[in-house]
Parts: sequence; C-alpha cells; structure tokens
Amino acid sequence: MSDFLPTGIQLTYLVAASLFIIGLKKLSSPATARNGNLLAAIGMLLAIVATLLDRQVLNYQMIVVALAIGSAIGAIAAYKVQMTEMPQMVGLLNGLGGAASALVAVAEFWRLLGTAEPVPLDANISMLLDVFIGGITFTGSMLAFAKLQGLISGSPITFPLQQPINALLLISYIVGSGFLLVDPTNLPVFLGLVAVSLVLGVMFVVPIGGGDMPVVISLLNSFSGLAAGAAGFVVMNNVLIISGALVGASGLILTEIMCKAMNRSLISVLFGAFGGGGSASGAGGAAAGDRATRSVDAEEAAMMLGYARSVVIVPGYGMAVAQAQHTVRELADQLDRLGVEVKYAIHPVAGRMPGHMNVLLAEANVSYTQLYDMDDINPQFDQTDVALVIGANDVVNPAARHDTASPIYGMPILEVDRAKHTIVIKRGMSTGFAGVDNELFYKDKTMMFFGSAKDAVAKLVSEVKHL
Repeated sequence: MSDFLPTGIQLTYLVAASLFIIGLKKLSSPATARNGNLLAAIGMLLAIVATLLDRQVLNYQMIVVALAIGSAIGAIAAYKVQMTEMPQMVGLLNGLGGAASALVAVAEFWRLLGTAEPVPLDANISMLLDVFIGGITFTGSMLAFAKLQGLISGSPITFPLQQPINALLLISYIVGSGFLLVDPTNLPVFLGLVAVSLVLGVMFVVPIGGGDMPVVISLLNSFSGLAAGAAGFVVMNNVLIISGALVGASGLILTEIMCKAMNRSLISVLFGAFGGGGSASGAGGAAAGDRATRSVDAEEAAMMLGYARSVVIVPGYGMAVAQAQHTVRELADQLDRLGVEVKYAIHPVAGRMPGHMNVLLAEANVSYTQLYDMDDINPQFDQTDVALVIGANDVVNPAARHDTASPIYGMPILEVDRAKHTIVIKRGMSTGFAGVDNELFYKDKTMMFFGSAKDAVAKLVSEVKHL
C-alpha cells in the first residue's frame, strides 16, 4: 500500500489536471461555463485530497483548522458579495493567491535556513521568482481592490521620477537575487527582497486609471497563476505547476485580447496613466462648445421601444453601479411580450473586469442566447430600430472611428450610431474614463434620457406595460 500511494497521488494529480484543462475549455462559452466551473472544482477537490494523503503532510490538525476557517470565510463572502462588486472580489482573490504562493517560498527558505543541507540552485531560483511574482500580485491586487472599492481614488496616481524609481527597485531585486544565489542563507537580503517585491506591486498599480482595471485584473490573475506555478517548483508539486501554468497562460491571453479591444498596447496601459476622466456639464445642457443634445422623457422613449421591431441593449458600467440589471431584464421581458426582438451588445472592456456585463446579466437570468459580442452585433446595427445605451460611454463613441486626435482613436466600438434611433440613459454629460466628450450624444438620431440607470429603466418598464 505504501508503495502504491505515491503512484496513486500522481495519477490523481493527472486526473485533476485533465479536469482543469477540460473545465477551462468549457469556460469559453456561456452555454458550457457552469459545467466547466464544476469540473474544475472537482479537479481541485481531487488535488487537495491527494495532497492531504501525501506523506509529506505532517500536521493534519492545523490543516483541518485552516480548511474550516478558509471555507467559512469563502462561503460567507460568496454569499454576501453583490454581483456589482465581483471585480473587487476577483482582485482580492488574486491578491490572496499571490500571497499564499509567496508564503510557500518564505516557508521553504525558513526551513532550509534551519538545516545544514545545501540549497539547490533550481530551488533557490524558484523561491526568488515565487517571492517576486507573488509579492507583486499581493500588493498590486490589494491596491486594485482599494481603487475598485472606492477606498482610494480610481484615477491614475503619478509623481516625479516614478519610472526611474521603479527601475531602481527592479535592479535592486535582480542584484539582491544574484547575491542570494551566492549566499542562499542570507536572511537580511531575503527579507529585503520580500519588501522590494511588495513595494513593486504598489508601484505597478498606482498609475493605472479606473477604466484600465479590466486589463489590470486580467494581468494580475495571470500573475497569481505564475506565482502558483513557481510555488509548485519550490515544493515539487506537479498539479500546482500545471494549474499555475494554465492560469498564467490563460490570463496572459485574455490580457492581450483586452488590450486589442482597447486598441492599446500593454505598455501604454501599465505606464500611460490613462483614465483621468473629465468634468461634467449640466444634465441635458450643452457640452463641448455650443453643441446641444436632444432629451426624451419616459413616455416617448417607451413608445419608441414598444413599437420597434428590434432593440439592442448596450449595458455599461453605469448599469452596474446602479445595480439595474434586474430592471433591464424586466424591460426586455415586457418588450418581448409586445413582439420586439431584444438583443444585448457586450463590449469586451465594458465594466471593471473581463466579462463583467455577462456576469451581471447572467445574475438577472438573461438568456445567453441574447448576448452578442462586438464583432457579431456590429453588422446588425444598420437593421436595428432602437439602440438603448445604459451607462456606457467610451465604448460607443463614434470618434474612435475617425478622430485621429482622440485618445480612443482606433479602439473598436459598438457602432450604435448606425441604428435608426439611439436612446442613451445617463446621469449627466460627464465624460468616460478616457476624459473625452462623446459625439454620439449630439447626433441627430440620438436622444438622451437623463437619470440613474435603475430609476430610468424602471420608468420605461412602467410605461411599456401600458402600451
């Protein structure tokens, strides 16, 4: 039995890794995402059980206590968190994953420090990488959480000599790592490297504007996977290496997709300090000079929607802030009752994390068959009677197509201005995170319906019911 146990553990790890890969594949479609998540969770359960049966695990009492505490906190947090706060939750979990991985390296260094055995070069390099990536992930994710939660300003924070300081910190880590490779038991140097990695995480996120958070969350998620993979090399755990590589690779691919959706390079996202936003003018008033907008009330907007043949709803961060997803679904149900074909147009970077709008609409039980990504819905706007924009801004700004002076020039957008009519629900005339005025608001076919997304849509629902 004792001879079979190591083989059985490795076979279980192989099954778990296979379930991770299958689950990740199924997450690519809303139709199979739930099953994919379940398969990946089963894989993780198998991996945990196999690890607990490993003879290297010595203190089961402490592990049981940790499992109980962690499970309780996780269950309560998952039950309490609002879907609109999911980006904060993802950022927090990314940070905790990075911290856990870094602590594995710290614990292994401490163990080796208390023994006379020499530190292998590969183990030393793995520990240094684990501390570096895990530390950056932890403090960077915590800062991202604080920005998304509103604990600190979501605007870019810059100061003189910021990039030279970052370069100095990175060089310090490289030099310290070289010193530690020569003298692997130097505790002050190791602790100094831990501190440098934590500071680098803060410096990494502070210049990021709130509108760039989808990219940053995705990148930090990738970092958490890379940190886990490095921790796997530290403790020589195969399933940790595989799962970390999967998360790291998928996160990097998603980051690249998000950057393309914004027509920006990752370097400009990380170091461009983009997203300061702009000031608002009075609701319904003129903006950007003497240009004027056309306003519409709930009754007129409801008539336009109710008597249309096709309506495309474009959700944005304003819908998320107002928690209006359930009211939006109710409006779609009322329009469907009148025979109106309703679709939802989802921009890749709408919201504060990848898939933010999809998650909110799924919570409101919107059928995934009604959700269309940007490439699929854009050719259909020419045949759309009414495009209803709810809290979206830069992702529907036509200036991205033709204004070479605009900071969003070249960014793929949802082309709602091609619809026969466009209704924009917005609190006022404030700009989006890019800080530029939206020329969509001044188009002849555009009508502004000012107010909170939830209240405005509720008024539409009430009026549509009377049609």
